[in-house]
Amino acid sequence: MTLLLDEIAVATVRLAEAGVDSPRTDAELIAAHVHGVGRGELHQVHDADFDPRFWDEIARREAREPLQHITGLAYFRFLELEVGPGVFVPRPETEVMTGWAISRLREMDVADPVVVDLGTGSAAIALAIAQEVPRARVHAVEADPLARHWAERNIARCASSAPHTSGRVTLHAGDFGCALPSFGGDVDLVISNPPYIPVGATVPPEVAEYDPAGALWGGQDGLDAVRVIEEVAGRLLRPDGLVAVEHGAPQGAAVYWIFAEERGWRDTRNHKDLAGRDRFVTARR
Repeated sequence: MTLLLDEIAVATVRLAEAGVDSPRTDAELIAAHVHGVGRGELHQVHDADFDPRFWDEIARREAREPLQHITGLAYFRFLELEVGPGVFVPRPETEVMTGWAISRLREMDVADPVVVDLGTGSAAIALAIAQEVPRARVHAVEADPLARHWAERNIARCASSAPHTSGRVTLHAGDFGCALPSFGGDVDLVISNPPYIPVGATVPPEVAEYDPAGALWGGQDGLDAVRVIEEVAGRLLRPDGLVAVEHGAPQGAAVYWIFAEERGWRDTRNHKDLAGRDRFVTARR
């Protein structure tokens, strides 16, 4: 066993004791990042090439700084995104909702479907849809200037590697409550991962100390932003247009009734994430 693999084993114990959910994986990903190799190539790092910065980065993770802030990267579907302070780190649960949206867009009998991503953050959802639905034109709305900075970086990052993807994403500054006033009634799909954590709820340190507050807290019941999205989606969508909204696991029933028939919605459905928990609601205008 090489020195690096020995150090990873020690780091794994330290991270586990610190309460990190996936200590071995995080230790290996940090080692790969520091040494500039793939995770599957760690065994090829010679003892003479061991970089002591590994322990600096392990100390950051031990203090519960998000792994993605340490490596500077987050992975979302087929994308590699830049993230850091000031932007919400995209989660695997959101990939499921995005996949649903991509499937529905592919099925639409629309030449160039128009999509609106409310509260885009890093632009993960917007760029994934643009990448996987080549006909789509995506309008990404973000109010926070720090988050918008990361969205701009990721759109530019895609411009260098996949110009056809980034060229179909337009970033708009502004609160999604009054987003895109000229778009009324001609949008095919609205999607959002809004703030939905109830005020006062307990969250892990990686979330409480590093994700921006505006991307987390959704009022006393966590659904203030969801109610706004329901109103905005009702204004933006064409007849038969679709909306998809992520929510917390206990909120499925409540979000379902926000998109009620008497408010102009039909085919409202709850959808589960990979762990089998209620995770997003969809409805048709």
